[in-house]
Amino acid sequence: MVSRAWVMERTGASAATVNRWYVQRERYPEERRFPQVVCTVNRTHYYDQEAVEAFWVAWQEDVGTGRLGAAGRRPGDGRGNQGGGTGRAQRDRAVALALAELRQAGGYRRGMAAQLAREHGGGERAWQRAMTEARALYEQEQAQEQAEPAPHAAR
Repeated sequence: MVSRAWVMERTGASAATVNRWYVQRERYPEERRFPQVVCTVNRTHYYDQEAVEAFWVAWQEDVGTGRLGAAGRRPGDGRGNQGGGTGRAQRDRAVALALAELRQAGGYRRGMAAQLAREHGGGERAWQRAMTEARALYEQEQAQEQAEPAPHAAR
């Protein structure tokens, strides 16, 4: 018996791909159908190793492996529009406004994102994400200020 982690290591597929193979198994012909769970131990599913290997051979012959490792989207930095473009530029402006608001207020207050949404337009959820990013930057600034030694007076 083998776990999903073993299947991922053997095939190079992501956890999402292995999950999709299992969830959508009824869509495929029997020879290309991902095997059924043999047993579950501590919420970990185990499959028959020979059945998994037979599935993988059939899958490679019929479908191939060109898309493995791709979860359906291009990699980005996790921040906005793949790290660039107009979406990221808008987000950067929103973060800058939120950071200025944090500096002026001396820190975060509940409702700041809603206030920014009312003042500048846009969705409140977008302003909450910008505020979260700005708060991280603000906290970094505060930590750096506290870490810098105070200038000593000349003797």
